[in-house]
Amino acid sequence: MDLKTLKTFQLIVAHGSFNRAAEALNYAQSTVTMQIQRLESDLGVQLLERDKKKVQLTEAGRLFHEQSLQIVNDLEHLQTRLSDHQLGEAGHIRLGATEPSASHRLPAIIASFLAQFPRIHISVDIASTAVLSERLLQGVLDLALSSAPDLGASIFFEPLYKEDFVLIMSEEHPLAQQPVIELKDIQEHRLLITAADCPYRRKLEFILQESGRTTLDTMVISSMTALRYYAAAGMGIALVPRISLNPIPAGTLMRPLPQQYDLGMVCGIQYKASEHPLKLASAKLVQFLKEQLTDRALR
Repeated sequence: MDLKTLKTFQLIVAHGSFNRAAEALNYAQSTVTMQIQRLESDLGVQLLERDKKKVQLTEAGRLFHEQSLQIVNDLEHLQTRLSDHQLGEAGHIRLGATEPSASHRLPAIIASFLAQFPRIHISVDIASTAVLSERLLQGVLDLALSSAPDLGASIFFEPLYKEDFVLIMSEEHPLAQQPVIELKDIQEHRLLITAADCPYRRKLEFILQESGRTTLDTMVISSMTALRYYAAAGMGIALVPRISLNPIPAGTLMRPLPQQYDLGMVCGIQYKASEHPLKLASAKLVQFLKEQLTDRALR
């Protein structure tokens, strides 16, 4: 029994004739007859009663016809889905992302992507770069949008854009009256960060070491969203992505960093090197992210 035979059977029932079914399918009548004989043989029952004027369903034929309508519909739907998967038009992509991209960049991009590819499903896992890298290696995620991971032979990373950072502090903070904040100023006040091993802390400490200065006084606030509110409460100054300060929280102010200190974090797409080339649906999303996020200065 196959899909073609089921469709032939349904056309015979619809037209009430082997001849008309053969004409509709552009088959020889002998081909149609042979298909039905094979079908009845496979099922072990007679489905059709034939006479010179018309064809009628037997009792078993009526039962089989009712069930075959749903079977054909399901098989055709499955064929379409398999074809969509083969063309990258359908599938499930498990995407990881760090903040602030997860909240400030991805929603509009993913909405636009899904409007173009409605049969592709995307789930978003928000975590740190290190956690996302580990989940990629474990096979929990397909792709991740993050800062540059600790690269090894197992991870591929393609830079797309740079995340610019600024300082935010309470309007009552001692540094609030200074139009420009220097490294020595940061060193003398508590810095609020999202994790003890966060990438921008490591970068800031590296710059401090190059300038001959010592380590930082830090306080960990694990949520990027909450960080600004702790700064507003006067608990320290926070180094945050500029894109996350729209609008700036009440009671706070923003200060740029000195231009000679490049604290921008390069961000991009990472995935397992063994997954190259990517599945077609994932490859379509990667291309879409490139089109929307690529900073030509990084090319």
